[in-house]
Amino acid sequence: MSDQREVSKSKRQEEMLEAKTMNRTMVHAALEMAGNIRASALVIYADVLGNMAELEEDAAPGDIKIILASSVAEPEELTDITVDMVRVPPIDFNRTGQVKVSLMLALSRGLINDGDRLICLSGSRRNQVLDNLVVVNVGRELEFFSSQQVNMMKGISRPEVFEALLALALEVGREGREGKPVGTVFVLGDHERVLQFSRQMVINPFGGVPEEERNIMDPCLKGSIKEFSAIDGAFVIREDGVVLAAGRHLDASGEKLMLPQGLGSRHLAAAGITAITGAIALVVSESTGDLRIFNEGKIFMEIEKTPAGT
Repeated sequence: MSDQREVSKSKRQEEMLEAKTMNRTMVHAALEMAGNIRASALVIYADVLGNMAELEEDAAPGDIKIILASSVAEPEELTDITVDMVRVPPIDFNRTGQVKVSLMLALSRGLINDGDRLICLSGSRRNQVLDNLVVVNVGRELEFFSSQQVNMMKGISRPEVFEALLALALEVGREGREGKPVGTVFVLGDHERVLQFSRQMVINPFGGVPEEERNIMDPCLKGSIKEFSAIDGAFVIREDGVVLAAGRHLDASGEKLMLPQGLGSRHLAAAGITAITGAIALVVSESTGDLRIFNEGKIFMEIEKTPAGT
């Protein structure tokens, strides 16, 4: 039994050494490429790294602007290099999802701009290995962002509210309610017009609740949001994160808008309300758990539900 433990320990040490070598190689390659193609920044999905100190060993100060996307790390953990940090939801994304979420939040924070060329590193959280390198020209590649979409993200007045709502919507998509899948719509911003073009389907569960007790920035509200996500209709959320209503029917129709086939009434409603207001809508699909973000009647981004450990 002792021999088996020693073999297992030795194998784990070999895997950790291999991962560290791989990560160092990827960071060095990214930094060299950044200089060759005049990239504006290096974006690293840092949750993949087992040890943040690896970056200090591999990234010399002043080489390039570094943006770290992490659900747990803090900039203070790195003392020898300067980084910008974006807070990503603590959820397993596939490699494309890691890049999409990182760039979206960096845009909302104003850390990257239209026209920037970025090198993005992502990989396997389970194996703690950076194994994917993508070059993104912001605003020119429709797979990630068009110039119009870049402007929309930079127009978000409270990035921290958007980040909290994104994390909540992704969690609802992955966990559902009591283990059962649910679909729902979150509408953020331009609340007066959204209320004008919608109506209450059921008694508003947030009616009469003090504002400080119904802000999505408060982690204590998470359970209530999941509970009320089973109600038909949409959540309407003010720019500062206060939930104004749940169970709201969105009257604006998206039937005349160009959407991919197979999307249901929630997606049509989200497209319709964002076409006539300045709001953003996040739609959780009940059938797949995927998240789609709408702006100006169009799908801004799709984030697929992925299994844990990818």
